[in-house]
Amino acid sequence: MKINVKIKEHPKEIVRINTDFIQLQSFLKFKGISETGGQAKEFIQDGIIRVNGEVCTARGKKLRDGDTVTAFGTDYQIINENK
Repeated sequence: MKINVKIKEHPKEIVRINTDFIQLQSFLKFKGISETGGQAKEFIQDGIIRVNGEVCTARGKKLRDGDTVTAFGTDYQIINENK
């Protein structure tokens, strides 16, 4: 018996920044993924947030041009407009 599995791709969104980096916690608030810094901290510590495909538990993680954040089924790609 052969089973075919289709993996649904995550919706993708491009996020443009005009600084060298943005901290993960600030990014979550900026995009409205979390309402407060405390909520962002919980999401990060609970392993809900992935950066470049890996679970990231560092609130201060610096997101730079080309990084991808995955949160609640959506991929957010960071693009630096000044580059």
